Order: sequence, then structure tokens, then C-alpha cells
Amino acid sequence: MRAVLDTARQRVSAYGCFANVHMAVEAAQDPQFAQAVNRATWVSADGVPLAWALRLLYGIRQDRITGLDVLPELLTEAANEQISVYFYGSTPDLLAQCAAFCAKHHPTLRIAGMHAPPFRPLTAAEEQADIDRIRESGAGIVFVSLGCPKQEKWMARVSSRIPAVLLGIGGALPVTIGDVARAPRWMQKAGLEWLFRLVQEPRRLFKRYVYTNTLFVGYLLRQRLMGNLQP
Repeated sequence: MRAVLDTARQRVSAYGCFANVHMAVEAAQDPQFAQAVNRATWVSADGVPLAWALRLLYGIRQDRITGLDVLPELLTEAANEQISVYFYGSTPDLLAQCAAFCAKHHPTLRIAGMHAPPFRPLTAAEEQADIDRIRESGAGIVFVSLGCPKQEKWMARVSSRIPAVLLGIGGALPVTIGDVARAPRWMQKAGLEWLFRLVQEPRRLFKRYVYTNTLFVGYLLRQRLMGNLQP
């Protein structure tokens, strides 16, 4: 948290990823995406399964650091330290709700700008226009809500051209502003937050969760076995 705020204040180019099972599987299947994550300034274990995997494979006791927890804390600290923020991604309606939420709960927060790009791929000219808009806003922190893997690839591609901290917060924004409920604490600790989200949005998430969770378990078991077989 402190490193993000200090980097944002200095207007240094940097970006951070909150890794979960979906991202781990995407990285295993897409070398370009894996490179985007590996090049990040910060990568945290957003999902409990990843924290468990680090302990199982490498004996590393990694705390879970989620975008859902970091976003509200950063809004508070950015307001306290007068670091301006920019919201990039999501939808115009959700950004309007975000503006109202910040005005109510973080009245001193300096919002440098908000922009929801179209869901289709941007042209080079459109992407450069977005970069210029963010640069000219003077934002120290840019919250990127484009979804995985799009947001990580976008941050890796444009970070060097934006003197700010870019954070890929995924679906944390609608939860933070109260548009979507978050799982109870016991489900978070048990690694079942994905199940809570699945119940909320079964049609959209069923295929993704069943597919990615199954692959993740397979990759984890294979990595564990390969480690045991090494001399």
C-alpha cells in the first residue's frame, strides 16, 4: 500500500496485478499474458487457492491481498494524501455510480477523470487518445476495470507511456460501490468467494469457473508431481 502511494505521488510509471485462479490459468495458456503479469511492478495473490498453491509448492506463506480490499483503502488514503485518481474501464452507468459513491464517502478525493472505452478492440489512434487523456489529467493512480486478461495486457502495453500507477482491479469496483454484494468473511477465508460469485451470476460465470478451476487443479497437481520427481 505504502509503495503504491509513494510511487503514485512521484508520478512514476508502474502497474500492479491481483492474481487469481483465472489469471493463473490464462498465464499458463497465453505466453503474452504471462509476460504481461510477470513484468508487473507488483503481483499479489488475490485468490486463496493461489496462496495455498504457493505454500504447497514452495513453502511460501503468502498473505492474500485482494483488489476488493485494496481499492477502498486506496480511495481513503488517496483522499487523505491528495493523490488524484482516474477510473478507466467498466461502463458509463457504473462510473456514474462510482462518482456518486466517492462524493458521498470520499468527498475530498480528487477524481482526475473517468472513461469507459467501448468493449471492442480500440484502434491505435483511440488507444493513444485514451493515454493522452489520462496523462493530461495528472492522475497518480489509475484504477483499470477492463477485466482479465484485457486489463493486464493493456497495462503492460501502455504503462511506460503513463506516469502513474495502473492497478487492474477487475470486478472490485461494483463490489466497492455496493452494486454487487461480496461473499461473507467465512467464505473468503475458505477460498469459496468464487462460489458466492457463481451463485450471483451463474449464466455468465459457470463455464469460466468450472473450466478454470478444473484446469488450475490439474496444473497444480502436475507441478507438485514434477517437483517431487526432480532429483
